[in-house]
Amino acid sequence: MGEEYPAKSFKSGNSVAIRMPAALGVEPNREWTVHRDAKGRLIIEANPASLRTIDLSDVYGKAEPFERIPFDSTERRWGKVPGG
Repeated sequence: MGEEYPAKSFKSGNSVAIRMPAALGVEPNREWTVHRDAKGRLIIEANPASLRTIDLSDVYGKAEPFERIPFDSTERRWGKVPGG
């Protein structure tokens, strides 16, 4: 068996969370599957990272052309600059 590290559980909303030591190299924001074996031990396995892709081939070229609005540096969104 590998090295052992202390971890602490705590209440988080309606769940219980376990804070994992950084020395384990656990990636944040990753999804995991947790199950209990016949001896009552918790087994934690990382879910395969899924690459999310978006197919834009049906969208390309469908937007209406737009007209550029000229920018006047003396005006702001709320109106003229005082003294300008």
